[in-house]
Amino acid sequence: MYSIEEYVCKSCSYLIDVEKSFSKKLVKKPIENVVLEIGQKGILDNTEYTVDAIVVRKYGIEIYWREYYLKDKKGDDAFLSESDGHWVLLYPVHTEDVKKKSSKIAELHTRNYRWYETTECSIHAAEGFFEEKLNFNLATYKEYVNGTNMISQEQSGSKNQYFAGKHISKHLVKKSFKLSHMPNYSGIGIVQPYYIDIKQAINILGIAGLFICLLQLYVYTSRTNTSVFQDTIKFEDVKNKEMVSKSFTLSGGSAPLKVSAHSEVDNSWANLQLSLVNESTNETVYTSKDIEQYHGYEDGENWSEGKTTEEFNLCGIAPGKYHFVISAEKQYAVGTSTSSHFVPSNEGVTISREASGIVDVVNNSTKESVAFGDIRTLEKDSSEIGKLVKQTFPNQNLDSLLTVNSVLESPPANKVSDDSTINIKATWLPVSFWNFTIILILMLAFFIICYWGRNVFNVSKWSNSSNSPYSKS
Repeated sequence: MYSIEEYVCKSCSYLIDVEKSFSKKLVKKPIENVVLEIGQKGILDNTEYTVDAIVVRKYGIEIYWREYYLKDKKGDDAFLSESDGHWVLLYPVHTEDVKKKSSKIAELHTRNYRWYETTECSIHAAEGFFEEKLNFNLATYKEYVNGTNMISQEQSGSKNQYFAGKHISKHLVKKSFKLSHMPNYSGIGIVQPYYIDIKQAINILGIAGLFICLLQLYVYTSRTNTSVFQDTIKFEDVKNKEMVSKSFTLSGGSAPLKVSAHSEVDNSWANLQLSLVNESTNETVYTSKDIEQYHGYEDGENWSEGKTTEEFNLCGIAPGKYHFVISAEKQYAVGTSTSSHFVPSNEGVTISREASGIVDVVNNSTKESVAFGDIRTLEKDSSEIGKLVKQTFPNQNLDSLLTVNSVLESPPANKVSDDSTINIKATWLPVSFWNFTIILILMLAFFIICYWGRNVFNVSKWSNSSNSPYSKS
């Protein structure tokens, strides 16, 4: 049992001296933001406490905080302090346990605490039972902080007391005392922890990163480039229809499937439409790719664009059994495969015109060959080869000469021209490092943001202190 010196009458709100049994003064009743009641029980730090008293302290004109006096079954004291919705659980400590290492540093149980602020306050309201007489004069509070822990020094007259405190979650207070509502929450508490535990985040991200690296290494070393499909397809076989390929199996982790398409197009184009079908799920990945190659001669210069081979990746293809659905088409020349030739003599040039309209000019002496987009381009050309053409055929209509001297050429019956087919090759690549790299970059970015955010958080926490360890710029 413990002795009570004073108590505040619940009915009349007078402070009663127990020994002398008389009323000392009328005391304001704690009302605003007070959520606990006298006699209410709750469990904190695995100990059941009973609320014995409530004191509202005032600093300045309108700054208030609440202190709940707690008592366990053994009679030991604890204090629950709340300000702006932030909660701190405090225990009394012996004065000799706190060592002042300097005017700004105090030590408790080998741990250093930095002076945060000193405030003068008075009792604004109170109720409950008190083991010591209430002092309504100004009291000085000096707080020292280390992360989520603190030392609170209370000086009132000649009396000097120390308390060791730590942050406690408002959700835990609400659950422990079965409260229906909590005080309004604002700002950053003096010992409020950062929203993310940086040390724990480092451990989690480090272990996760190591696991991802080991998994990536295993998958990469167990896989090599593997050709899973290759075929040469005639355009006429897939004209206006689709062809289903043979099945092939992809084994291992999800990875890109590289597809290479080649056709000997010449001043023309071809188009490949390809669908990759998963035979187990019927899931289909569709793609279309153009193969184009053009060249010619214009304004005295040769030009070319495009290429006869195109490569592309189907990304993130899961292992399984697949087949391709293929369709393709190409640009066909209008009319027959007729070429027109005119060779006047062993001197000068040889001119030929292909079915596509391209005009080839060969210098018979140097064997230099130049291609022109059409006959008009050749007639306007002012280069050496153009001058040689005009010298070889002075005042003659080249278009008429080529038309008159036409010769029909057809490929041999047993030969398929190179541009009538398309070659398709699919290669199963090792697992891509792209997703792996993106994940690591995101993990690193998350850590950097958290680390930067913690610094901003701590600067804000110490912004109300006159002894902030962070420079104010």
